[in-house]
Amino acid sequence: MNNKYLKGYTLRVLFSFLSLFLVASIASAAEENESGEFNATEMIMHHISDSHEFHIMGEGENSISLPLPVILITDNGLDVFLSSKFHHGEETVTTDIGSYELIHDEIYYAGTYEEGEDGHGHGEQPLDFSITKNVFSMIMSAIIIVLVFGSVARAYKKRPGAPKGLQSLIEPLIIFVRDEIAIPNIGDKKYMRFMPFLLTVFFFIWLNNLIGLVPFFPGSANLSGNISFTFTLALMTLIVTNFSASKDYWKHIFWMPGVPIPIKILLAPIEVISIFTKPFALMVRLFANITAGHIVVLSLISLVFIMKTALAGFASVPLALFINVLELLVAFLQAFVFTLLSALFIGQAVAEHEHH
Repeated sequence: MNNKYLKGYTLRVLFSFLSLFLVASIASAAEENESGEFNATEMIMHHISDSHEFHIMGEGENSISLPLPVILITDNGLDVFLSSKFHHGEETVTTDIGSYELIHDEIYYAGTYEEGEDGHGHGEQPLDFSITKNVFSMIMSAIIIVLVFGSVARAYKKRPGAPKGLQSLIEPLIIFVRDEIAIPNIGDKKYMRFMPFLLTVFFFIWLNNLIGLVPFFPGSANLSGNISFTFTLALMTLIVTNFSASKDYWKHIFWMPGVPIPIKILLAPIEVISIFTKPFALMVRLFANITAGHIVVLSLISLVFIMKTALAGFASVPLALFINVLELLVAFLQAFVFTLLSALFIGQAVAEHEHH
């Protein structure tokens, strides 16, 4: 099989897969539409938000879902059961520990939920440590990374020479992170100290971004589109950066050498604020870009039902397919940008300057 034929075959498979995703998305939206007036906002938020189950297709009693473990810490102790007991939020779950309701994918003590004047619900809630679809996706990707890198490491011990098999795929990516991200931003003397962190961040974000593009797959979730996830990653960058920082770095933050004292007093608060604005930008950039891609694709699909004509699909479906293919590039690009900026911030913190 020549390379030209192989590339063409790969593109056809990819096109068919993404087309299937769009058809499945339209079918799912159509089923939601049968129960009443189509609500694009509700459909989009349902697809991108976290949940206590993996919804595959269908609505109500005819829906197909994969339940996940519900783990609650209540006033009466630990309570564990499957989310299928809620029957998609239609029933109250009563156990030996307590009674609970699932409302808008939030678990409340039964009978305590009230709709407030501000449009938001209020009620008493147990501490929820459930394995939601975002948590499941995160655990699954972590296991995949450990298995892949463990396999590659063992292969290098057995065959220290030219890479083979999975090594051939992983080694260029590791070299890419080392030569294009770590060394240029941290320096060839200190970069090795931070390579484990940078490699973990890069592969973790990239893998989760790719998993989030797989439609209706148990394990697929919009993890990078969850602000708590991106906040945690940004917090880790903040901790690594500031706990690795040199005295010279802190001197430039609080009392810049070679600068007049009035300017030092003026700039010091700004520099302190910048310590937190840098990871904040990391958090928002990853969250916004991944979420925006999903919203655009689902919005284009929704046009078929908003305009109430199949003719709209001739325009919206090809556009949605194009955006979805573009998301494959965005998945890699956002992992690269997050890792690159993390390396840049770390490099600034560990750099040593000569003062005259």
